[in-house]
Amino acid sequence: MRKAGFINFARQAITASSSSYWRSFSSPPSNNKLFVAGLSWSVDEKSLKEAFSSFGEVSEVRIMYDKDSGRSRGFGFVNFSREDEATSAKDAMDGKAFLGRPLRVNFALEKVHREPVTSRQNNHGTTFIRSR
Repeated sequence: MRKAGFINFARQAITASSSSYWRSFSSPPSNNKLFVAGLSWSVDEKSLKEAFSSFGEVSEVRIMYDKDSGRSRGFGFVNFSREDEATSAKDAMDGKAFLGRPLRVNFALEKVHREPVTSRQNNHGTTFIRSR
């Protein structure tokens, strides 16, 4: 690919990916799922559910664990049955200390599904491309 062709290709790729990236931040998503960060390693799903249940009906709690060590990765998700309950929980719990650590609570963003990245060797090193 010639230099000019590559530059145009790169511009299109950056424009396409950045527009969807920024669209995800343009307005808070209206959902019932909260992203909770800053969790202590000792927090389990039962204690997290108890902490958030005073704001409404908690339908699901998931803490993310490291697959190798089995230890908490320090964040999780709390689902509420209603959006207004999630909003009041977010407003009240963001910045609050929970088991000695301040929580960061936001609405969870939808997971973006992307194409897998593959690599290709050329004379200039390794190039990473999105498979089609």
